[in-house]
Amino acid sequence: MSFALEGKSVRKPTRYTTVRFEQAERRRRSLESTDRLNRQRVKAKLPLQKQEGKRMVAVGVDVSNGTSTVAVVRSKTEMAGEPFTVQHTVDGVGKLVKVLDSFTEEVRIVMEYTGNYHAPIAAALSTAGYFVCCINPLAVKEYRDGTNVRKVKTDKADALKIAHFALDNWDILPYHSAMDTIRFELKDVNRQFQTESRIRTELCNSLISKLELCYPGIHKAFESPVRNDGSQKWVDFVDTFWHKDCVAGVSLKVFSERYCKWCKRHGYLFSAEKAAELHADARQMIAVMPKSETCKFTVKTAVESINAVSRAVESLRSEMYRLASQLPEFETVMQMTGVGKSMGPQLIAEIGDIRRFTHQKSLVGFAGTDPIKSESGDKVPGSSPVSKRGSPCLRKTLFIIMTALIQLKPQDDPVYQFIDKKRSEGKHYHVYMTAGMTKFLRIYYGKVRDALIEKGLWEQNTP
Repeated sequence: MSFALEGKSVRKPTRYTTVRFEQAERRRRSLESTDRLNRQRVKAKLPLQKQEGKRMVAVGVDVSNGTSTVAVVRSKTEMAGEPFTVQHTVDGVGKLVKVLDSFTEEVRIVMEYTGNYHAPIAAALSTAGYFVCCINPLAVKEYRDGTNVRKVKTDKADALKIAHFALDNWDILPYHSAMDTIRFELKDVNRQFQTESRIRTELCNSLISKLELCYPGIHKAFESPVRNDGSQKWVDFVDTFWHKDCVAGVSLKVFSERYCKWCKRHGYLFSAEKAAELHADARQMIAVMPKSETCKFTVKTAVESINAVSRAVESLRSEMYRLASQLPEFETVMQMTGVGKSMGPQLIAEIGDIRRFTHQKSLVGFAGTDPIKSESGDKVPGSSPVSKRGSPCLRKTLFIIMTALIQLKPQDDPVYQFIDKKRSEGKHYHVYMTAGMTKFLRIYYGKVRDALIEKGLWEQNTP
């Protein structure tokens, strides 16, 4: 394996590096084939395929920012050495690869999903041809190997715990493959989109609060939607007419002329009735702050901030749509009721590749909309809260889609029919909304799976 450093010349591949690359490719293809066969056998309830005659070496990696603690074990009582620290650098990962190359047994590396901290080392080890498994931290947290009853929380202890988890779940560990570049970029853009949208909402609320002192209620005077460039009519209006005296302090004729010129300059339709309505309302308003340069400065500064963030939000929305349109499930998802040009790419970004879920329940559990079962003896609760152990961004996206379905009321849509049925039964708002989200995810899984099977992409890439 060879690493290229930015800013340095890359050596011409030698015979040794070429052979190492070919060995890594063969090893990776073998691991993918074995893991795919085992998953098919799990579905068919058949014995798993094992590599006979080889001992197991489990590598537990406790990931942190920039460094990782690695523990290598052969069994619950046999360690291949003391846990050691690895830097997330070219030299650090290269040393770890040399250590792993020294083992003749079958090696499997397990680490937890830790935001993006695990991505560099997982990608480097996967490129080297090793079996890499990234698991949910919750699975390791609830794992008890029975070897130690003391509560110990150190990096070395966590790495050993992950390695023991790998030994106990050796034959069902999912093989990690690096996320498709488009999907990775789509999810990254979506997270940035969510951040910028939240900032825009905070800025708009701050401006509305400020206007309550100098131009109360003006944000309710316009109902025009946000334009593709991010501009909003009420924001553009207060940028020019930043105080209620800018409207009420002149005659209706003068204001109508100014309003007409403003509409032409910003590309809005002029209406004499709207001008008269704005003028009459402004004369009835009570301003706390006087018309001054300070008031003008604060309002215009807030408007500039909103416009800058709004442009970024709409640019990110367009980029998400462009990236999502290149994925095979895009057309199928966009045809679903309640999914528009904005929510469709967000939904695809948060769910990711549907082929990594073995069945519908896996997707529902990933979203965290599955109910928590808590039964003991004669105690059978009537209703249970959802786990909320999945992606909060995905649940937020699904909640918005359910809200759109309730507003659209599509009578032929099965999800809306299900929500309407639960609502007619007197269920609580959050109960029937969550039930609709679960129903939607099941339908999503089935439609996308059928579409990928039709395109011949399901069996080929299913691990």
